[in-house]
Formats: sequence, C-alpha cells, structure tokens
Amino acid sequence: MKEIDAAMPLLQSILLTFLDTLTGHLILVSYLLAVTDEQAIWNKLKKLPLLLVSPVVATVMAFWLYRNQVFDVLRYFTGSFAILAMCTAWVMWAWRWDFWRAVSATCMAAILQVATAALAQMLYLLFPSGWRMDLVSMAASLLFSIAAAALLKRLRFGAWFRLLLEDRSSPRRTAAILFVLEVSMEAFLILQNGVQVQYLGAYYMLGIVLVLIIIGLIVYLAHWFDNSRTLQTQRDIIAQQQLYEQSLEEIRQEVRSFRHDYKNLLAGLSQQAQEGRLDVVCAALSDLDAGFDRRLGEKIQLSTQIGNLRIPPIRSLLLRKLTDMQGRGVEYRLEILYPVEDVSINVWDFVRCLGILVDNAIEAALGTEQPWVEIILLVQDGRLFLRVSNPYTHTIDPGRIWDNGWSTKGPGRGLGLSSYQRLVGNYPNASTCTNWEGGVFVQELTVEGRP
Repeated sequence: MKEIDAAMPLLQSILLTFLDTLTGHLILVSYLLAVTDEQAIWNKLKKLPLLLVSPVVATVMAFWLYRNQVFDVLRYFTGSFAILAMCTAWVMWAWRWDFWRAVSATCMAAILQVATAALAQMLYLLFPSGWRMDLVSMAASLLFSIAAAALLKRLRFGAWFRLLLEDRSSPRRTAAILFVLEVSMEAFLILQNGVQVQYLGAYYMLGIVLVLIIIGLIVYLAHWFDNSRTLQTQRDIIAQQQLYEQSLEEIRQEVRSFRHDYKNLLAGLSQQAQEGRLDVVCAALSDLDAGFDRRLGEKIQLSTQIGNLRIPPIRSLLLRKLTDMQGRGVEYRLEILYPVEDVSINVWDFVRCLGILVDNAIEAALGTEQPWVEIILLVQDGRLFLRVSNPYTHTIDPGRIWDNGWSTKGPGRGLGLSSYQRLVGNYPNASTCTNWEGGVFVQELTVEGRP
C-alpha cells in the first residue's frame, strides 16, 4: 500500500506533464490555423490524431532528461526543439508544404504560444498553486488561444503572413528570422526564474507586448513585400506594352515592305495571266500567302499569345525570358491558344518550375548550331499543360538526370532539375514527363484542376 501511495505523486506528475504538453500542442494548432489563413479547417483537424504522437514523445523525453539530471535550461530547450521539429514535420504533411514554409509557420505559431504561456503564468501569480490550478490554467490558456486565433483570423493576419511566405526569393532567410525570434521568446520566458516576484507581472506583460510587436513587424514586412510585388507588376505591364509597341512597329515596317513587294509581284502576275500561265500564277500566290504568314503572322501571333496569359507573375517571367532569348540569338515559339487564368498550384512555385525549365532549355539550345526554344501552355477542362522543347547535342544519362548537381556541362551545374522535382513533388495533382528523341529534348508538366 505504501508503494502505491509513493507511486501516486509520480503518476500524477506524469499525467500533468502530458496534459500540459497536449494543451500546448492544441494551442499551437489553433494558432497555426490562424497564421496560415486556413479555410478548410475541418480537413486539417482530421489530420490532428497523428500530431498526438508528439506530446507522448515529449513527455517521455522530459522525464528521461529529468531522471538523468540534465541541466534545467538544456532540458527545456531540448524538449522545445524536439516539439518544434515534430510539429514542423506534421505541418509539412498536413499542409503539403516544403520544409522552409513549414518551419516559418510553426515558429510563428510558437511565438504566439509564448504570449499565451505568459498569460498562464500571470494566472499563477493571482491564484494559489496546485494541481487543480494547473488544470484551470490549461483550460484557460486553451480557451484564450482559440479566442486569440479567431481574432487574428478576423483581422486577416494569416492572409498577410501567407503573403510573406509567398516570397520565394528568400524562404531560408524568412524561416531563420522567425526561428531566431521564437528562440528569443522562449529564452525570455525561461529567464523569469531570475526575476523578483514583485516584478513578474510586469515581466510577463512585457513578453506579451514583444509578441504584439513581432505581429506588427510581420504585417509591415508583408505590406512591404506586397508593395514591391505590385511595383514589379507595374514594371512588367510597362515592359509588356513596350513589347507590344515594338511588335506593332515591326508589323508596320513589314507591311510597308510587303506592300512594295506586293505591287511588283502583281505587275509580274498580270503579264503571266495574260499569257495564260495560270499554274505560275497559282504558285506565286501560294508563295505570297506563305510569305505573309512568315513575315507578319508570327509577330501578330506573339502579341495574341502573350495577351492570353493573364497571370502577372507568369507573364512577367515569360517576357523576361523571351527578351533574354532575343538578345542571345535564340529563336523562340510561344503558343498559348486559350486564356490561362489559374494554375491550380502555388503561382510562385509554378513560376520557379517554368523558370527552371526555360533556363535549362536556353542553355542547352545555345550549344547547338541553330538554337531554338518552344514553349506551349494549354488549358483544357481545368487541366494545365506545359511543354518546353529545345534541341540538344549532349548524351543524357536517364539514371542521373535528376541528381542534384549533375549536368551535361560538368559537376555543380545541374541544380535546377532536382529543385524542379522537389517543387513538383509537393503537389499530388502535378506530374512530369521527360523525353528526348531525334535531337529534341522535351519537358512536360501537367497540373490537374483544384480538388
């Protein structure tokens, strides 16, 4: 009986630790739903059972570290880092995000969780301690986090945060900054042990204020990124207008030249017709029609094709690539027969995929005698089809083409295709196809409609 009585405090401590860790995970999930601006909340909550493994592992780890008399601060940060890693892995699976976006979202939710923890500590200052107070504090923290998450969602903080995550130029930097902020807030919370009791209330309030400042900083950075992207879009529109004006000027010059040639040709055809040589007349008219398509039709078609692409970031990229090809002496053919308004995956990820394929095509084409690149974008029944073709002269090893760093031009050059595969792998509705035959290398990307 005495052994049972002695074991009760240990079992109670284990249970309270597990409940505290479980509450922390639920709080983190509530903030994750807010910072990611998640609309299909129920779909994410259905994936919640797998996350319950994390509090079990965290509880076991906490008691193992305690039994081995690990230093308190080291034990705290070891447990926190393990929980952060497990939650990041769950976010990658539940949201189908890449590692860096998952880290950023998890760290942002953890920063907000620190404010909730500070509020819970303030409750301990107002009421006597005990296991009943621990349960009340857990329940109050969870309810507060749900209310705070609902307020953040109503204020559209998640929309601004996701906008910041769309900056694919520096995902590692964004994740690193948020990770440092999260570690700093954790350190701020654990340093409470060195604060005198009469100042603890103000100390916890300072922690909450710091979290609010971080929220304001995130919104400011998102505003700055949005303004920069808007400015870039305006520049792209100007570039597109300049391209149109250049094409129209070229068409005008071609029409003048064609009109001169047309008069000379008609003079010759008139003589041929009078002599009854209709076969010569028909052949000349056929050549005239082909010449018109070759000299004017392609320029008119290019303006029409660009106009069918109605997604500014993708249109901006293509305009830059077409200008680059024109400057490097690479012939190009662009075919966008129908309006393209949606890609059914993250538009910036699609921009990166398209950029990788076109850059590789340009580099490969420049190694041939007659460099050319063909780009086809086709939308049909909600499905997007992308095809990028180019000539090639190198020998291709099918077993190594997707290896990181492999290239026909030597080691350390082929970083694009491996990144391309990782990007596409994040989307179950996207598939790729690669083939090479008859001196032509073809990359295809198919994106099914949104589920």
